[in-house]
Amino acid sequence: MDYRRTDPEFAERFEHFAFDEVVNEPGQQLDDITRHLAILAVLLGCQGIDEFRTVLPRALDSGVTPVMAKEVIYQAVDYLGIGRVRPFLDAANEILTARGVELPLEGQATTTMENRLERGAQAQVDIFGDGMRDAWKNGHINRWLAANCFGDYYTRTGLDLAQREMITFCFLAAQGGCEPQLTSHAAGNMNLGNDKEFLIRVVSQCLPYIGYPRSLNAIACVNKAAEGRK
Repeated sequence: MDYRRTDPEFAERFEHFAFDEVVNEPGQQLDDITRHLAILAVLLGCQGIDEFRTVLPRALDSGVTPVMAKEVIYQAVDYLGIGRVRPFLDAANEILTARGVELPLEGQATTTMENRLERGAQAQVDIFGDGMRDAWKNGHINRWLAANCFGDYYTRTGLDLAQREMITFCFLAAQGGCEPQLTSHAAGNMNLGNDKEFLIRVVSQCLPYIGYPRSLNAIACVNKAAEGRK
């Protein structure tokens, strides 16, 4: 649907805001790859499948590689569940195939079924500190979190650890109702060098896609995490 034809006044204001005003706001800019990774992640988080279909080709044209795009989708499963992620995986496969990308992509796994728990627990330590070293022992959900979420996904190549924490922040911010986890992952981002100012830039660039309430909630969580580090 061509909204410039059917809804010209809306299209004029939205496109000016999302693609000019927000993108070029002084002090709130991001490089193209980071901005598109964040937007893809929030679209997964808010279940914006139709918008995802329009953004993914732009992201690929702006330097996001097929591997990077797929890694965002794979990692989303741990924060959104396969029930909400499968349509995005299907959409990405359709778009990549139409662009002549051969699937499956090259493998990115660095763990085995034997060492995924150990490596995942180490990733948690790398992000959140040594207090997480034995967190996996606090019940089976925590063990799954270390082995599956961190061991199966955070240890993959294709995105570095700071990028993975950034997209996790975006998944949580966009879906809402996860403020305790969002605050925790804001702190995890800061531990990896994604400082308060960077996270506010991420939220700013994603605001047209998730709206003001969740963006303001995310900024409040960023501020709370930053305050907790003082």
